[in-house]
Amino acid sequence: MDVDNIHGAAELLAELRLRGATIDEPPADLRPKDLTAGYAIQNDLVARLEQHYGGFPVGYKIACTNTFAQQLLNTVAPVFGRLSSCFVLPSPARIDSSEFAFLGIEVEFAFEISRDLPSTEVRHTAESISEHVAAVVPAIEFVGHRFSDWSQFDAPLLVADNAVHQAWIPGTGIDDWRGLDLKSHPVQLLVNGELKLTGSGENVLQDPLNALAWLANELPRWGRSLQAGEFVTTGTCTDVYTARAGDEIRADFGALGIVELQLA
Repeated sequence: MDVDNIHGAAELLAELRLRGATIDEPPADLRPKDLTAGYAIQNDLVARLEQHYGGFPVGYKIACTNTFAQQLLNTVAPVFGRLSSCFVLPSPARIDSSEFAFLGIEVEFAFEISRDLPSTEVRHTAESISEHVAAVVPAIEFVGHRFSDWSQFDAPLLVADNAVHQAWIPGTGIDDWRGLDLKSHPVQLLVNGELKLTGSGENVLQDPLNALAWLANELPRWGRSLQAGEFVTTGTCTDVYTARAGDEIRADFGALGIVELQLA
């Protein structure tokens, strides 16, 4: 995929985001054919959005760590997107739903990184990566897409569209978390006071720390590494909930706290 098409694809995705609009499918010449092209478009798209909104990088989101998400997005492995300060809305948050074509809600475990990860040829595991975690952060990820339906996606297009990330709503980070078994830790999604979805950390690659280890191992392929102070949200513990304007969203992480989002 040549440079002009990479810029063209990023420009199209940015323009659709800014208008809250969708199209049936991307033009054939702007659809990335592989992950290399997808991440190149993602870099361009994120730079455009940060320039428009005045944001800066704060970490990463991991997509497709849940089998439901993989089936929905026609992928067989995780991919990552970027978190930017302009789309971080601490709980309790309020979002104007009229600005978005799709209102997807995901309940996610996130992590704050305590120190830079050194370059190493040894692959990280859940156990080794936990030594680089300053805090566990309960969170909601607000997701959406620029196309008529989810069937348009494959891994390269998912990557190009910044892994369908729209906003991240973190709760309060918990630094005294090591006594918790995150893989069995239950979560609930309530909408307007009614329980809609349940799940646990086990739905995220069997353990959210496995997802964090995957990212630590994957980033060097793309010239990146995890840095102190960055945040990583690890993928949905439940199915994706399709919200509506007026919904009061509450993600209950039990001992890890509550995250709240209102869709105006």
